[in-house]
Amino acid sequence: MKLNCIGPLDPTTYQQHALHRSEKTWPETNCYIDVWIEIIHALKLNPLAMLGMVFSIDFEGDQWTFYKPPHEDLHQLYGIDIQELNIWHSLLNHSIEQLRRGRMVLIETDAYYLPDTAGTDYKRKHTKTTIGIQSIDATQRVMGYFHNASYFELRADDFVNTFRLDRPLDPDHMPFLAEFARLDRLKRTNESDLATISRHLLAKHFARRPQKNPLRAYADTYNKDMDWLKKAGLATFHTYAFATLRQLGSAFEIGAHYLRWLISLEQIERTDLADKCDVISQLSKSLLLKSARVVNTGKPSDFSSLLGEMAEAWDHIMHHLGNELNA
Repeated sequence: MKLNCIGPLDPTTYQQHALHRSEKTWPETNCYIDVWIEIIHALKLNPLAMLGMVFSIDFEGDQWTFYKPPHEDLHQLYGIDIQELNIWHSLLNHSIEQLRRGRMVLIETDAYYLPDTAGTDYKRKHTKTTIGIQSIDATQRVMGYFHNASYFELRADDFVNTFRLDRPLDPDHMPFLAEFARLDRLKRTNESDLATISRHLLAKHFARRPQKNPLRAYADTYNKDMDWLKKAGLATFHTYAFATLRQLGSAFEIGAHYLRWLISLEQIERTDLADKCDVISQLSKSLLLKSARVVNTGKPSDFSSLLGEMAEAWDHIMHHLGNELNA
């Protein structure tokens, strides 16, 4: 019997949210926020309302903040209650039980067994990623899941390996983090009221913003990073770029979409804030591409001017957004 928590979704006809269909500088952000954009969208709710947390991201020394929608925000905006799933039994049995109760199961799993990553990770390399399990047919060994920018299915051997059915009692295996999301108390708030709640949450995240410009701190280390990345090579650079420039650039790109939504509902007045977010996003992508060429060629580089322009955009956003929120 096939179980699902949202409905009988078909990956061949599933329509992604506009954030994943539009022409974007960063088609994907990170696995956790991308999966939640699609889950909220599939529930026929507006995922734009949960994106205010991007304005608190910081340079953490070896990465930019791996931003996620806080659980409490999801509860206030949509009535979704997220709890940790205690894996004391088989993951398949836990997933079946939660789906039977109408709950979404989110797990950190190995992209090696996810067919939607064909061409990158699938059957090539083991990498950790987050998926949202929406349906399971244990008899046919088929699982429907949200991952990155859309909805997919896996089956057969991939089903066996994802749920470790061939080695359920492996003493050397440490279960990945798992959560379940209760969907029985969803709130379907009208857009105007949803924007009011979201603006309140934005103020909370804005209060947690870095006290000093994080792009200036990043600029101080970036050229040093390039020195060792030239020796480490492109493979290491791409891993580095995911943790740094991709998180920075994608955060401000979806931040621009978020601010334009608030502007459309008269929660924010200054339209140039979204434009300045686009500047940081686009220059992050430009910096990534230029840096990749430098790593590949080993030529000298100095990106101080480009990073300085990004830092000025950050100052502008934070100064004027603060004025808006305090008005």
